[in-house]
Amino acid sequence: MGFGTLRRVVGQMGCFECCIKCLGGVPYASLVAIILCFCGVALFCGCGHVALTGTLTILENHFSTITTDHATLTDIVQLMQYVIYGIASFFFLYGIILLAEGFYTSSAVKELHSDFKTTVCGRCISGMFVFLTYILGIAWLGVFGFSAVPVFLFYNMRSTCAAMSSPLTNLTSVDSICVDVRQYGLIPWKATPGRACGSTLSDICNTSEFYLSYHLFIVACAGAGATVIALIHYLMILSANWAYLKDASHSLVYQDIRLKEERELQDIQSRSKECLNSYS
Repeated sequence: MGFGTLRRVVGQMGCFECCIKCLGGVPYASLVAIILCFCGVALFCGCGHVALTGTLTILENHFSTITTDHATLTDIVQLMQYVIYGIASFFFLYGIILLAEGFYTSSAVKELHSDFKTTVCGRCISGMFVFLTYILGIAWLGVFGFSAVPVFLFYNMRSTCAAMSSPLTNLTSVDSICVDVRQYGLIPWKATPGRACGSTLSDICNTSEFYLSYHLFIVACAGAGATVIALIHYLMILSANWAYLKDASHSLVYQDIRLKEERELQDIQSRSKECLNSYS
């Protein structure tokens, strides 16, 4: 809408009515989905990045004291952190694009712009977004499941520490209770010491790195779940938008055919009147 057109609309409707009309053009469903998606991705990326660093510190200080034993794990953690940067950047841009697509297909925008027309390209773009969001939703289901793995590992370790410190537990030898992270494939079997037992394990559970990493992994898992919900919400919105564009296209085709028939009917009537006038 040009500035002159907007000024004429404001003059005719008044400032309050114009603001209400503009607010009616906001795709609130897409806005809620993008806020939920941004929050979920931010929680997953931010908390996951810090939690990975804390986990690597715990392994280096308590389970793998030789640098060469966990060199591969260090490279994997750094790669995952770079992937997290890419995920954050991608979803920021993708969310903005989806919000713009929501504005484009909003029925309120159609009412505001009387010259609104849908094209084949617009319908193809909406269909492409539906397919891409579906693929991303499936991928984030996998990310959600993968993010639950470290939560499970930390929970088992914390439960073991809690069982040793519980006064209701009858243990003959606390030092016989151990946690061996080598069995999870995080570090090779040759890593030294590879496991922690008894009081050493309790000390690890009381460190700030363990406490912070455990809770950050929980928040990151929750963020991944929120992102999955947001993508499902997006998928429903995009499907509805695609259906709206399809219906709008059929409606425009019907209107064009009706206008063409009306013009032809008017031409026939005008020619009939001319013929009658010529005979009279």
